[in-house]
Amino acid sequence: MTLAGTSNPKVAVIDTDEAFRSRIAADLGDEFEILEGDDFEAAYHHIQESGLDVLLLGLPLPSGGVRECIQLLSRLAESEIDTLVIVLNEDNNKAPALKLIEAGCYDYFVKPVDTDVVRALMRRAIKKLHIQRENRILREEVSRKQFGGDLIGSTDSMRDLLETIRRMARASTSVIIRGESGTGKELVARALHEQGPRRTKPFVSVNCAALPETLMEAELFGYERGAFTGAVAMKEGRIELANHGTLFLDEIATLTPALQSKLLRVLEDHALLRLGGKKSFKVDFRLVSATNEDLEEMAKTGRFREDLYYRIHVVPIFIPPLRERVDDIPLLIDYFVSVYCAANRTPAKRIAEDALQALKRYAWPGNVRELQNVVQRFVLMTDADMINLKDLPSDVVQAAGKGGKGRFRLPASGIKLNEELDAFERQWVETALAQADQVKSEAARLLGVDRNRINYLCRKYDL
Repeated sequence: MTLAGTSNPKVAVIDTDEAFRSRIAADLGDEFEILEGDDFEAAYHHIQESGLDVLLLGLPLPSGGVRECIQLLSRLAESEIDTLVIVLNEDNNKAPALKLIEAGCYDYFVKPVDTDVVRALMRRAIKKLHIQRENRILREEVSRKQFGGDLIGSTDSMRDLLETIRRMARASTSVIIRGESGTGKELVARALHEQGPRRTKPFVSVNCAALPETLMEAELFGYERGAFTGAVAMKEGRIELANHGTLFLDEIATLTPALQSKLLRVLEDHALLRLGGKKSFKVDFRLVSATNEDLEEMAKTGRFREDLYYRIHVVPIFIPPLRERVDDIPLLIDYFVSVYCAANRTPAKRIAEDALQALKRYAWPGNVRELQNVVQRFVLMTDADMINLKDLPSDVVQAAGKGGKGRFRLPASGIKLNEELDAFERQWVETALAQADQVKSEAARLLGVDRNRINYLCRKYDL
């Protein structure tokens, strides 16, 4: 149940006293959307059709009293509807009050009740309802992380991916995750770990593009005291910390040849030697790696060790880009909207059809990560509960408006796509660095990437 169609909470006043209903509507209409009715049929109708937040139910009604109200509360408890019920009764005996509260009504008052009291009741009920909905979303998030993380989708490609994860989670072989930037490679790695037999052991994630060679070696393999200047105490490396668990090496293609050799030795011997150490010791971990590079081409040209390639490439898992699973976009949007609305304590929002179609037409070069950022932006920047086309980023709208046809024309001889993409990427990085006076943090901001990514791109293109 979400607040939909209006920025004001929806309240249904069901009472035979028409003057009372009119007074409530007049006095509270500035803060709540007031619906009216005079029997249980109207109450059920508003609950099922109107997306009610609060039902203010005056008893008795011609169509029933306490017993019928208990039946209504019971049906609500068995459903997924989270409407709160406040009962106003003419009977001042304790017995019906206790029965109704035990049956699940949020609050109970004896008539007559002043409208200022009703306003206070409504505000308190709405506050509780928001907390309940936030908690439900958090519980759903925890449940989702236990069964595939934020890997949301119902398309055939996503079902195949989730099935592959379920199968490979039970295995102990090395896995490499292939996919474009932003597709969720670390989410897949975490799902493999959390659904596997090592779930109670450490999951250690390392971005291989984040540090230069000298620091990365110490980070991965650890070091003994005195191994180098500044090594005042022994430090365990990430490989050692992942013992009995899972080691996730993201951007593995950026490892230098020397580090590739050392990693290969660990994988072959199941033993680790810290920097400055004299004696190796056994380690047991599952390796999951990831890359968006063409490892096959890198192995052929000698930029990536062929023997390491075969060692880590036992089972590849391919994550489809978002543009190849367009039908998953509405599901992802609904999920991100619910998460960010709850996190920022804003009423739930809906997407207008023209805005949704524009989001589905957009190519999403940044994949799910880019979609997530766009949703977060319009949730924070839009006051209305309906997201319209004008609320979307202009670059998304403009690109989506061009459609997918006629934007590019391939030569008869074809192209080498990887080379074209590299050239395009290099040009943007060079432009950003020039505009930022070679300040990498500023260049990263201009490109919408983090510092680790800009460092990796500068090394990749020798900039």
